[in-house]
Amino acid sequence: MFKNTMKTTVLLAALGGLIVAVAGILGGGSSTAFTIGLGLAFVMVGGSYWFSDKLALASARAKVIQRDDHPEFYDMVASLSQRAGLPMPRVAISPSEQPNAFATGRGPNHAVVCATQGLLTAMPRHEVEGVMAHELMHVKHRDILIGSVAAAIATAISYIANMAMFASMFGGGSDDEDRPNPIAMIMMSLLAPIAASLIQMAVSRSREFEADRGAAELLGSGHALADALGRIEVLAARTPMQVAPAQAQAYIHNPLNELKGGKSAGMARMFSTHPATEERIARLRAMSTTPALA
Repeated sequence: MFKNTMKTTVLLAALGGLIVAVAGILGGGSSTAFTIGLGLAFVMVGGSYWFSDKLALASARAKVIQRDDHPEFYDMVASLSQRAGLPMPRVAISPSEQPNAFATGRGPNHAVVCATQGLLTAMPRHEVEGVMAHELMHVKHRDILIGSVAAAIATAISYIANMAMFASMFGGGSDDEDRPNPIAMIMMSLLAPIAASLIQMAVSRSREFEADRGAAELLGSGHALADALGRIEVLAARTPMQVAPAQAQAYIHNPLNELKGGKSAGMARMFSTHPATEERIARLRAMSTTPALA
């Protein structure tokens, strides 16, 4: 746990450093530009800290429910939370028909776990339980804040890179030696979003494996979650879901991932924020001593 936290801290620091570097290059390397970049990084981190739950719920068009709205699901989350030693989170349901789920918030005392209507409708109870155990592990490991901060900073880097692209194309001529090299700005505008995505992927992938492991330990077996991941992989490909790209990494399965096989699928996996479902299932099966349900 300590090793994983340290690795994530380093990765988030790299994202923050990248946004400062991008701003500095855009500003011609001046101290003012670096200061602006540092300020922007702090603003993005602070905004994602306080408003991550609202942003995620709005993106999913989800509504927080009370026990009377869906007693069986609400009680399932309450039972799992108690077993995990967590405060009862707020519970939400998204109207999407794609089976999926996510957790958000700035910590265990301010967490929200959300399931889509498709998950509750299409999945058997033991698989829904496996999915929600996974999401509660994200809460317990404080991944929900880390993921939100990483997404916010990555979005800011992409935004600044786009500004750099336009500045290099339409900035006009200048003899000012302090003016940034337009070729360098174009290269930065192309490479910075890729670098941000790679760092964000590293944060997300490592956390998914840890949440899978924690869910298996909580339930005493990894088979329920493995079964759920296999079913979601098939059903999600048939049911599109409208989600802001920056929020996609929060879900148990990438809601925007439409791998169809072939060369394009291999490239998509390389840049996916989620590990391959097959690898996740294999790990979950390996750590389970009881046989899978028929």
